[in-house]
Amino acid sequence: MHFPITTGGLLPRKRGVIKAVDDVSFTIGRGETLGLVGESGSGKTTVGRCLLLMYKPTGGQVLFDGTDLSTLHGHGLHQFRKDAQVIFQDPFSSLDPRMNVEQILSEPFIIHKLAKRHERRAKVIELLDTVGMGAQLASRYPHELSGGQRQRIAIARALAINPPFIICDEPVSALDVSVQAQVLNLLEELQDKLGLTYLFIAHDLSVVRHIADRVAIMYLGHLVEIADRDEVFREPLHPYTKALMSAALIPDPIQEEQRQRIILTGEIPSPANKPKGCVFHQRCPIAIDACKEQMPPLREAKPGRFVACIRA
Repeated sequence: MHFPITTGGLLPRKRGVIKAVDDVSFTIGRGETLGLVGESGSGKTTVGRCLLLMYKPTGGQVLFDGTDLSTLHGHGLHQFRKDAQVIFQDPFSSLDPRMNVEQILSEPFIIHKLAKRHERRAKVIELLDTVGMGAQLASRYPHELSGGQRQRIAIARALAINPPFIICDEPVSALDVSVQAQVLNLLEELQDKLGLTYLFIAHDLSVVRHIADRVAIMYLGHLVEIADRDEVFREPLHPYTKALMSAALIPDPIQEEQRQRIILTGEIPSPANKPKGCVFHQRCPIAIDACKEQMPPLREAKPGRFVACIRA
């Protein structure tokens, strides 16, 4: 997904391009949770929006059950919306402040013509019960709810039309730690109950370790490592993944003091001016001259483990 940089004025000209997502490829199995991890600006949310066709990808394919979504238009795209939904990061800005909870949760049924007017109230109450909330909240507005309650409403809205696939775009990062645990447990319960598939976008490694089955690490628009969750946390292969793991907090203060931190130097390059070769080589502690020549592709370093590094 590339975004053009243009000049202003009546006759805008293209000055360059921001390569927000570049040569990214992965699969998600049915019923699986893939955690997509990286620093702010690495392209995680852009990937999620491309999968939902909120952005039309510059190139490549998005395959959903074998169907290339880039070929969908009109009715076909409308039908796909029933199969894929999103839970946004900020539950306050993603809910219409002029609508109460019942109106918010009724909207998916109206758009997709899945329930008549007299049926919607019962479906709204059922959704509220599914996410652990009472029917008395149906008449409240978003500003009358806590952060955790608003996010539960956002989850209920995503579930309204029974989609098999949900993109969770940092759904707990705006919540208190105690509420985060409740929402994560709710997402896991719903997955077990409804057979949901998640793409879980996050920057908090402890959250990803709790909920993900596999983990994909992004840096500057590229995937640098994909592996099973336990393997990534036990033995990261890519230098960037190692640095991320070393920065994660450990609840044991003795272990925290004893472990060796990897401190990355320099700044993240601009996606509008990426370095030649490996995008991480300017900050990598083990980079060699060959790293400056070409971005290494994802390769299977071990069975089921993929890494984009010539030295891993």
